[in-house]
Amino acid sequence: MATRGRPRGFDREAALARAMEVFWERGFDNASLGELTRAMGINSPSLYAAFGSKEGLFQEAMALYVKTAGGGIWEPVDSLPTARDAIAHVLYATARAFTGHGQSRGCMIVLASPQAQGSNPSISGELERHRRGNRECLEKRLRRAVEEGELPDTTDCHAVATFYSTVQHGMSIQARDGASREELLGVADCAMSAWESLTRPA
Repeated sequence: MATRGRPRGFDREAALARAMEVFWERGFDNASLGELTRAMGINSPSLYAAFGSKEGLFQEAMALYVKTAGGGIWEPVDSLPTARDAIAHVLYATARAFTGHGQSRGCMIVLASPQAQGSNPSISGELERHRRGNRECLEKRLRRAVEEGELPDTTDCHAVATFYSTVQHGMSIQARDGASREELLGVADCAMSAWESLTRPA
């Protein structure tokens, strides 16, 4: 009788990394269990035994993405000397990160479940919280810049943060559509050229 559950030599971390690639390329809803298990080199009972569910697997894959392929974009925001430096870092690091992984292009957090209607509500909600958290990270840094005197009191921190997070999301779509690193760096240049008009005193 065939043994159910994990195959001998099951490497959980390697399997998770392969699942991340599938979700990144296909999105949560389009990634079938068959595609996931084939990529991971395991069977369905093994997947459920190790990760609980497709949703549980995605949650762990998303956390892995944030630590690895998606890392380095947001972590320096608080430590850079100015808010302008922080915004510029996010955009230029985005251009490099979104074009550095072969066929898996763009941001998994933006692209894994772009449609709310018909999507898994818990996954869609979790991704939306991540995206909102990134925007709030920028807004917090801008408000600090106002408190420190780098930016005028009249700066609309929410609007500026929303603008730059929207640019970053658009860069993800462009990357998925095949934009080159040079093209995305050009988008970052254009966005940063708007900094003075967005932050000048009212």
